[in-house]
Amino acid sequence: MSKSLRLTEKWMQRGLWLVALVFAGFLIGLGGTLVGDLPKVEKQLTVEDFMDASASSALREAVKRAEQAGEAADTALEQAQLKHRIAQTDTAAARETFSNWLSTRRATQLSEQDAELVARTRALDGLKDKERAAQQAVQAQQQAALDARQAGERERARLAELEQTAQKLLDAETRRVELRVFLYRLALTLPLLVVAGWLFMKKRKSTYWPFVWGFILFAGFAFFVELVPYLPSYGGYVRYLVGIVVTVLVGRQAILALNRYLEKQKLAEQLPDAQRREELSYDTALTRLSKSVCPGCERPVDLRNPEIDFCPHCGIGLFDRCQACTTRKSAFAKFCHACGTTGEPGRAPAHLPDHRALPS
Repeated sequence: MSKSLRLTEKWMQRGLWLVALVFAGFLIGLGGTLVGDLPKVEKQLTVEDFMDASASSALREAVKRAEQAGEAADTALEQAQLKHRIAQTDTAAARETFSNWLSTRRATQLSEQDAELVARTRALDGLKDKERAAQQAVQAQQQAALDARQAGERERARLAELEQTAQKLLDAETRRVELRVFLYRLALTLPLLVVAGWLFMKKRKSTYWPFVWGFILFAGFAFFVELVPYLPSYGGYVRYLVGIVVTVLVGRQAILALNRYLEKQKLAEQLPDAQRREELSYDTALTRLSKSVCPGCERPVDLRNPEIDFCPHCGIGLFDRCQACTTRKSAFAKFCHACGTTGEPGRAPAHLPDHRALPS
């Protein structure tokens, strides 16, 4: 249609399309904010909401106590191991000293050293007893640490089992919440799409068409961008089924629209030429002519052929002659391009003789 518009009108049309896009942008921003806040109407659930509070608290407290007992046992074990190493060192040193003394005793064979031999032996036995006691303390602390770790593992396993059960309940509830939120979005966007369809059918050529098209763009964006990505999947079945249903509905409407158009065209081609031309708007006729198609039936026509005055498909007049200067002109032109006389595009084309053949 741009070829049939005045220059100023063309730029104003572009400006109005810019208004439509800006209006749609603000609506999309508002709609996106609203759709994004819809999940807030539902309570944010956690695993804790599906666990027995008293049981989970008791298990966590037991795990905490086991961890504290394990830490205490590890600390005591370090101390016991240190004492054991000291006892081992003392015993080793005493044994070496006793071994050296004993070698000297064998060399001297002094009987008065028998009492000292007994005393040294008893002292060495005492150190050995301390070493064994330290070893027993180490083993006791090792056992305590092992008991604490096993107790903690048992309590953690019970807590993990409780959390696993709660997680399954949370997942099921999350799916239900997502479905409810999707229904909220559907309840918000579907009416917008219906209103947009009605506006497209009834108001897209009205005076305020920029706002109409802005709303249509917004509704389409809200449905296909803000809603479709949140469509529940359930393994892909839902999305594929919805896609099939939408395709069938859209395809059915397209087929019905095509049949209605063909029927309308068939009935229009049976009307008188003058009536058909009166029902065609000036801009529509110019737009179709600029595309080298018949304004009446929209079939291709060689408009550059000077011998074609009527559409060979539907018979509507395409060219006539000016009543003032007899110049061949478009039958839909409002003025003659040669002399400027009113073209009267609504009248039937008249075949006047060529002006060069007229008597002077």
